[in-house]
Amino acid sequence: MKASDKPSILFVCLGNICRSPLVEAVARERSAQAGLSLTLASCGTGNWHVGKGADPRMVRAAADAGYDLSPHRARQVRASDFEDFDWVLAMDQDNLETLQGLRRGRGVEPALFLPWAGVAGPEEFPDPYFGDNEGFRRAVALAEQGVDGLIARLRDR
Repeated sequence: MKASDKPSILFVCLGNICRSPLVEAVARERSAQAGLSLTLASCGTGNWHVGKGADPRMVRAAADAGYDLSPHRARQVRASDFEDFDWVLAMDQDNLETLQGLRRGRGVEPALFLPWAGVAGPEEFPDPYFGDNEGFRRAVALAEQGVDGLIARLRDR
């Protein structure tokens, strides 16, 4: 664990406007409900959306499930993130490979979010960006499932 007593987790997707801010928001809400004190953040491997809010379709799907993405502003991953966080969790294999290249042997080794959280099912968190509204609703359910696994893993430590 880093200097802080609070475990810290960084969730990473491509643009930081759909999956990773959603998982961050779900983790923030559910970890508070579980009485866990965590430092949580999200970012993207790409820079296209830096400073922008979450995708409006994801904001709606998250709000329908009780999660507020309105304060989110996208940022790009930094080399220092591998030293600043206890875990860096990628949403899919492409982003994991990008993170492994950026890490250059320093800091924490990134991992895939869903397997790390112990989710039985897909290893990769599907990107809903090019899909329909149903894909965003499915993303919320998968985020909840992954965060439940994450909380169980943290409690077992």
